[in-house]
Amino acid sequence: MVLGLREFTERVGEGAGEPVLDAGNGEEFKHVLPGVAIVLGNIAPVSPGTLYISTKQVVWLSDVDRAKGYAVDFLSLSLHAVSRDPEAYPSPCIYTQIETESDEDESEGSDSESSDTLDLSKITEMRLVPSDPSQLDTLFDIFCECAELNPEPIDEGEEEHNWIFSADQLVDEVAEEGDQFSQNPTNSIGHSNGDHDLARTVLELQINDERFEDADEMEDDPGSGHN
Repeated sequence: MVLGLREFTERVGEGAGEPVLDAGNGEEFKHVLPGVAIVLGNIAPVSPGTLYISTKQVVWLSDVDRAKGYAVDFLSLSLHAVSRDPEAYPSPCIYTQIETESDEDESEGSDSESSDTLDLSKITEMRLVPSDPSQLDTLFDIFCECAELNPEPIDEGEEEHNWIFSADQLVDEVAEEGDQFSQNPTNSIGHSNGDHDLARTVLELQINDERFEDADEMEDDPGSGHN
């Protein structure tokens, strides 16, 4: 997957048309809102346009120029929020931050904005400004819903050493392994995560607990005392 903002020109239909989706992979429209301006970085707003939100991406298409359009996958959006503070931006909008593949620490105020050709690989902020500000809360909810549909992929290494468990998982694991623990004490939660040191520590704790129990029994037994 390519991170960051990209040009989008694939349209179908008459007039301004609508974006072509990857229906083969289950992509579908979640919301369509006309009358939306787009602001990339610190560049002046581009309008008029229509905002298309699908289950995979956010697409903005110009209503007057079929060759102008932009898209970003939800996996590339690191943040989205409703902005109504006039000091942050003059118009109420949806503010987003975009992850890019560029390793260079450059702001949007560099050559990407001063040249005739916009360098989308350096754009890390995008604002969507609806002509009707009352639509902002609806847009925000849809962004949240679609973000949940596109969770960040988990690396294999992180998955092997995942120490976050729900209460139900812990209860099920204890119930399943409780009977086996006495026969094979190393079959513990630590072992299930590939941590043999933790398994050994749990085993030592169990042995120590048994020693304490034996000591308590000896103290309670009158026949074990000295005459």
